[in-house]
Amino acid sequence: MVVGGSHGIGLATARALVARGAQVVVTGNDPGAIAEAARELGPRARVVRSDVTSLAAIEALAADVREHLGRLDLLFVNAGVAELGAFAEVTEASFDRQFAVNTKGAFFTLKALAPLVRDGGAIVVTSSVADTGGTPGMAVYSGSKAAVVSFAQVLAAELVPRRVRVNVIAPGFVATKTMGTKGLDDASRARFSALGDAITPLGRHGTEEEIARAVMFLAFDATFTTGAKLALDGGLGQRLSFEAGGAK
Repeated sequence: MVVGGSHGIGLATARALVARGAQVVVTGNDPGAIAEAARELGPRARVVRSDVTSLAAIEALAADVREHLGRLDLLFVNAGVAELGAFAEVTEASFDRQFAVNTKGAFFTLKALAPLVRDGGAIVVTSSVADTGGTPGMAVYSGSKAAVVSFAQVLAAELVPRRVRVNVIAPGFVATKTMGTKGLDDASRARFSALGDAITPLGRHGTEEEIARAVMFLAFDATFTTGAKLALDGGLGQRLSFEAGGAK
C-alpha cells in the first residue's frame, strides 16, 4: 500500500509493486492525479482519494483496506508537503498545513494502518534530508519531518514482537513534477532545481525510480534492518552536516 502514491516517488513505488505482481492500494488527494495514476497502474491497483489531514478519512481508508486487501505486506507512508520560507516569515496557516500533513497525518495514518500489516511485514516512511542540519528556509518542514523519524523509531521498537520492520527514507532533491514544494511558480521551481544540482555532491537530482528501488529494498530485502533512516540524497546530508559542524 502507498499512501501518497498518485504522483512522484509514491507513484514510482506503486509502479514497482505492480511490476512485481502485487495488488496495491494507492491514495492521493488530487482528482486529476488519481485518475491518471489509475489509468497508468491498471487493474492491479486500487487508487482512491483520501485526505491524510482528516482522521475520519484515515479511518475510512483503513476500512477500505480491510475490505479489499485484508493484510498488507508493505505500508509506505509517503504523503507530504513543503512550503519554503524564512523563519521570521512563517505564518500560522503555513505551519498548520505542513504539520497537518507531514506530522499529524503521518502519525494517525500509521496508527490506523500498522495493525493491518502482516506479522513479518514492513513499513517505510518518507522523511527528508532536511530533517537535520538546519536548512535555511525550511524551519517548519524540517521540524515536521524530524518528528516523523522519531515516530518511526518508536513504532519500530513497539512492533518488534510482530517482526514488522519500520524504516525511514530521507530523500534529497528528486526530479519530480512538483519538486516536493507547494506554491512555487515555474521560474522559482526552476531556480530551486538548479540549486539542488549545484549543492548536491553527486551533481544531480535523484530519480523517482531510484527512490522507489530503495523503498523496495527496505520493504523486501533489508530483512535485518529496522528503526533505520536511509539517506537518498546524493551526499547532500553529509555536506550539510560538515558545513553545520564547521560554522563559527
